[in-house]
Amino acid sequence: MSLLSVRDLQVSFPTAGGTVHAVRGVSLEIQPGETVGLVGESGCGKSTLGRAIMRLVPSAAGKIALNSRDLTLMSQHAMRPLRPLMGMIFQDPYGSINPRHSIGKTIGQPLALAGWDRVRIQDRVQELLCQVGLPATAAARFPHEFSGGQRQRIGIARALALHPKLLICDEPVSALDVSVRAQIINLLKDLQAELGVSYLFISHDLSVVQHVCDRVLVMYLGRIVESGDTATLWSRSAHPYTRALLGSAPTADPRARHGQRQGILQGELPSPLNPPPGCAFSTRCPRAQERCRQEQPVLRKLPDGQQVACHFDLHGHPATPVGHVGAAANAPALAALA
Repeated sequence: MSLLSVRDLQVSFPTAGGTVHAVRGVSLEIQPGETVGLVGESGCGKSTLGRAIMRLVPSAAGKIALNSRDLTLMSQHAMRPLRPLMGMIFQDPYGSINPRHSIGKTIGQPLALAGWDRVRIQDRVQELLCQVGLPATAAARFPHEFSGGQRQRIGIARALALHPKLLICDEPVSALDVSVRAQIINLLKDLQAELGVSYLFISHDLSVVQHVCDRVLVMYLGRIVESGDTATLWSRSAHPYTRALLGSAPTADPRARHGQRQGILQGELPSPLNPPPGCAFSTRCPRAQERCRQEQPVLRKLPDGQQVACHFDLHGHPATPVGHVGAAANAPALAALA
């Protein structure tokens, strides 16, 4: 049974210039103990999708189910018993922490809201500080006394306070130095092994995604355009956008771009206020034809388990349309970061 199941989720925001369709019919599943990556350019809807799953922004249509419980139409009051099952790690470790609160109060706030007494809160805060690699004395200090990496450890501790089953990791290492990123990534992997927590890992850093994720979803202008296990996507991606993302990623050897010839991503992301008709990637795709500019491609399943929304299969395989992004078997953990 899936821990998280999202079906045809849509999120829209009215603006002075019209309606922004930030998430347009996204479906996904996450299994217990699995890490699913969500990648794409800035502005493609990744963070909005994560916040919608957390019910921090309202959805216009679709279904969000956690442990088979439909969250979509629940009131905030009805959501309270289910809130402990989900946590969120934000991109900015300082901006997501109240600078006026001590670290102990920051980490203990979810526990206080859940009705824990002071002694239990203090004990749990000490336990969490130990789990994320911070000293017990950190509880009495304030955010400005810590480095960026330490603040992110504090954010992780707060997200874990109520023993969640799912963490939404929204660019959790993008604001950190490279050496600190590796430490936080290793911490997240260790915590997953210890606690069995699942991650939706939102990032634009493809090297990190390759290292930590079992499966990857590729998002473009509010839609999932490709999904599959990490090793398969890196070795033989099927969608032109995925290939362009991989081809544009920094590499020590420009002659070896993930084992295949890759196109370089060119042009700008179209405005979500006025997306192109047909395939949204058609304005930047070197393979686009008239059909692409008129007809939205459906997500199709390939024989190797990948799913791709493209009229033309780049592998030459026949493809079968599917209704949503289904679950896939966990891929083995990839090699450690260099």
